Amino acid sequence: MDPTRPIDALNNARNKKVIVELKNGRTYVGVLRAFDIHINCVLENAEEREKGEVTRKMGVIFIRGDTITILTTE
Repeated sequence: MDPTRPIDALNNARNKKVIVELKNGRTYVGVLRAFDIHINCVLENAEEREKGEVTRKMGVIFIRGDTITILTTE
């Protein structure tokens, strides 16, 4: 399915592993479990990465949508 709206792309990414890059330069990888219209996201089995290396494992995390610059499937 070709998403015609951004929310469609997020729905297609639900329950898949995603990479989230934030405005502060941090990167998180985890399974996208939930999101809302503000792109606030809940990731499960999340890991923080720096230069491709895992710096810490975090479990379930909440990321505010206004801090996200890129969200893509892995």
